[in-house]
Amino acid sequence: MRRYETIYILRPTLSEDEINTVIEGTNTVLGADAGQIISLDKWGLRKLAYLIKKEAQGYYVLCDYVTDPKNVAEMERKFRIDDAVMKYMTIKLADSITEEEIEAARGEHEAAKAAAAAAEQEVEVAEDEKSEKSEKSEKKDSEETGSDDDK
Repeated sequence: MRRYETIYILRPTLSEDEINTVIEGTNTVLGADAGQIISLDKWGLRKLAYLIKKEAQGYYVLCDYVTDPKNVAEMERKFRIDDAVMKYMTIKLADSITEEEIEAARGEHEAAKAAAAAAEQEVEVAEDEKSEKSEKSEKKDSEETGSDDDK
C-alpha cells in the first residue's frame, strides 16, 4: 500500500448532497482492498486563479489516504468521466506505509486541526476586545465633545 494525497475541485453549482455523493463515491473507491482515508478536508468554495471550464470558483476537497495504485487509477478514471469534477491532482507521498505510521499521520492531522481551531478562537477574542476598546473610545470622545457644546 502507498500513501497519496489528492486535491480535487468540484463545480460550484453543485448542491451539498451532490458534493457529498462525489466525495462518498471517491472514498468508496479508495477504501477498496483495505485502503484507508487518513484525512478528508472540505475547504469549501474558493476563487480560482484562472477560469476552469468557464467557472471562476470551485469547491475544494483535500484527501490524504493509503491505498493500492490500481484504486488511484480507478478514482482518476471516474474523475475524468464525471462532469462535477473540474480538476484534480494526485501526489504519491510514500511508497509504503505501516499501520503505526497511518495512526501517527491521523494524530498529526487531528493535532493540526485543534491548533487551527485554537488560533481561530484567539483571533476572535482579540477582535472582540479591539471592538470593545473602540466602542469605549468612541463613547468617551462623544462625551467630551458633548461637554464642549454645553460651555
